[in-house]
Amino acid sequence: MILKLTSIIKKIIPGWVFKPIRSFLTAFFGPYIFAYNSGYFRSAFVMKAVTKKGDPIPWYTFSCIDFLKNRTYKSKKVLEFGGGQSTLWWARRAEKVVTFEGDQAWFDQIKSSMPINVELNYVSLESADINVSQVNKYLDSIGIEKYDVIVIDGLARFEMIKISLNYLAEDGCIICDNSEGYNFFEGFKDSGLNRVDFFGSAPGVILPHSTSICFPDNSFVFDSKYPIPNRNN
Repeated sequence: MILKLTSIIKKIIPGWVFKPIRSFLTAFFGPYIFAYNSGYFRSAFVMKAVTKKGDPIPWYTFSCIDFLKNRTYKSKKVLEFGGGQSTLWWARRAEKVVTFEGDQAWFDQIKSSMPINVELNYVSLESADINVSQVNKYLDSIGIEKYDVIVIDGLARFEMIKISLNYLAEDGCIICDNSEGYNFFEGFKDSGLNRVDFFGSAPGVILPHSTSICFPDNSFVFDSKYPIPNRNN
């Protein structure tokens, strides 16, 4: 609608008048259009990550969300360290989601909203050693050898790197949120995995940060069979 209106105005008025008007409108309305369409506005008001329609999205950077949402996860298994809106987002797409949460109050708040394909587990954050021990014990008990997508967005994040590498499928990927911190660089630099950083804004958050994806050469999320999305997707 805005593009059609701009096109009509461009034909009516001279270029020397149109150009400054266009620049002003772009500078003024551009950020608001992005904030509305991305869900940034709504996320800020409801204080959780959602689309403009109120559907849950991960608290990753928008560029990473846009990349991930155009992939297929129908038969995939997801392992997630840190649960919430992202758990609901993955549950709508993947076959199974195994999530660990270390905040007891938050765990109690979200557990009743989890769909049947989610296994939500509480683990203690009393210390990194206890955290790792409880995660390993549970993962050993459920018998899933490998996960296609692993998300590190909570718990003892640096310590979750080793666990993630042990449970990563051959063609999988590891998503690291807030990857500019938590020693993610040091933790992955000798892993043999590639890395792509998605730096930018996230739902309802003022300061930009980075969400990174670490992956082997044959990772399914970087398969070129996926079409390049256009602005209408």
